Amino acid sequence: MKLFIGLVFCSLILGVSGEGWYSFFKAAVQGTSDMWRAFWDMKEANYQNSGRYFRARGNYEAAQRGPGGIWAAKILRENAQRVTDLFKPGSSGHGREDSRTNRAADEWGRSGKDPNHFRPAGLPDKY
Repeated sequence: MKLFIGLVFCSLILGVSGEGWYSFFKAAVQGTSDMWRAFWDMKEANYQNSGRYFRARGNYEAAQRGPGGIWAAKILRENAQRVTDLFKPGSSGHGREDSRTNRAADEWGRSGKDPNHFRPAGLPDKY
């Protein structure tokens, strides 16, 4: 746990180097909100094969906030699986290939590419 806290702190220091603390944290909070909104939209849509679209969309929207949003997206995605595994080991994924393609969708969105690349046919326009 101490190692995790140390890594988070160091990534904060490195992420804030060129801008003020306030704007970085504001973007991080807003990016976290974007990620949660995408997660809840995915749950609400309950649409088959839409997970990668919502992952890419959440990362894309967070990245639009700036370095703080990108940092929040990385931290949330990297640690979400670990937290899930604490409560129900092995329940966070469906294998190595699924994990790899999910990471690719995360990177796609964070890099600013259009998340609609992963949008499944027939997903309601609301999303």
